[in-house]
Amino acid sequence: MIWFVFPKYVHLCGEFLNITSLARKKKQLPLLEKVTITDVAAEGKAIAKVNEMVVFVPYVAPGDIVDIQITRKKRSYAEGKIVSIHTYSPVRTEPFCEHFGVCGGCKWQHLPYEEQLKYKNKQVTDNLTRIGKIDADEYFPILGSEKTTFYRNKLEFTFSNKKWLTEAQVQSGETFDCMSGVGFHIPGMFDKVLDINKCWLQNDISNRIRLSIRAYCLSREGYPFYDLRNQEGFIRTLMIRTASTSDLMVVVVFYQEDKERREALLEYVAGQFPEITSLMYVINGKCNDTITDQEIHLFRGNDHIIEEMEGLKFKIGPKSFYQTNSEQAYNLYKITREFAGLTGNEVVYDLYTGTGTIANFVARQAKQVISIEYVPEAIEDAKVNSKLNGIENTLFYAGDMKDILNTGFIAKHGKPDVIITDPPRAGMHDDVIATILRTAPERIVYVSCNPATQARDLNVLSEKYRVRKVQPVDMFPHTHHVENVVLLERTI
Repeated sequence: MIWFVFPKYVHLCGEFLNITSLARKKKQLPLLEKVTITDVAAEGKAIAKVNEMVVFVPYVAPGDIVDIQITRKKRSYAEGKIVSIHTYSPVRTEPFCEHFGVCGGCKWQHLPYEEQLKYKNKQVTDNLTRIGKIDADEYFPILGSEKTTFYRNKLEFTFSNKKWLTEAQVQSGETFDCMSGVGFHIPGMFDKVLDINKCWLQNDISNRIRLSIRAYCLSREGYPFYDLRNQEGFIRTLMIRTASTSDLMVVVVFYQEDKERREALLEYVAGQFPEITSLMYVINGKCNDTITDQEIHLFRGNDHIIEEMEGLKFKIGPKSFYQTNSEQAYNLYKITREFAGLTGNEVVYDLYTGTGTIANFVARQAKQVISIEYVPEAIEDAKVNSKLNGIENTLFYAGDMKDILNTGFIAKHGKPDVIITDPPRAGMHDDVIATILRTAPERIVYVSCNPATQARDLNVLSEKYRVRKVQPVDMFPHTHHVENVVLLERTI
């Protein structure tokens, strides 16, 4: 018996069986029948092997027996999408989100959380051993997130007049008079947005605010949702930030100014949600949705929210970077500080410091913390947070890491006893690694959101360092992403 794919398991709608796009191909790609899924690969996809060819498939679990439509074929591998499931894997679980498989997020909801952690742990060890050729002294089990839903402190939603219709909606024959929606962009569709009913990522007040604004705009004249392709409309995006202190920030982005309608909407939001402590707006008339280069206007409340961690306060503005899983960020920073082995006498360099969260978190256990970050606005936030907490032994510098971290800089500020580095996904520049090797601190704590590039860098650092401890940390349940903290100690 063939079991067809049920929406509760795989909503690949629209993207999944795009017959029109397949028909355009000169050569029809094959349909593979009754294929067993054997493992989970990088980027969250699963693996099957057919005649020695590796096939990468999303939204399946090891043990599933499926029919796969090949969508892309290379010499050594192929990519595909499932058409039907003959046998469900015993490790599969039912996704809890009605939007699973369509919005593009939370791609591992069909795997029990224990299985997710197992594969993330494996991802870290595989990268370190295969890419980095690292033989670590001690691997600690991955630290899971206590919260697996409603764990994010920030979400951004897009308003669009081109709502994405799922395959089920298209096949229903229903007529859709309203094509306006607010939610997340469909992967690969820059102007299509999935209208989100309930998102499980952020405190439920986020859902209530989004749905309330949606209802308000649709029930009144003069609030057209934005048309990204034609660059027209009024209401554009929405950012919601929450904090453990109960502070709540809402930023509404409009395409153009219409003071009467804008103020009416913002007054409505303020009245409906007195919990909001920071209500702001942006007029963004440029082509893309980013607001980092836009002026933020305060409508009501404060121009920031406050997050707390171990008695420290962190001021977070609408443009500030802060780890999006606050509770796990605390665990991540505690591990980082423990690995650093600070006694109060060390000079610490914090590379890629962002808004200085780690720098301020470890400052009370260090003699001095010298921090570098590319983004000037982030450095200003870091300075504010030091001042807010009465921390006086931190120094912050803005600029390109490879240009700032040089022999002159080190001569001026002193040789570091410990370097903490938390680079972007691309890892560290070769020049930065070379400077670290020349400087040769006693210990390096390498925090990474990409174990593959981390492993590459560790391989180069192994010239003078040995990996003593490895501690993966799961910051993003139901995704393939994993953070990893590594302690290196100098050997020569």
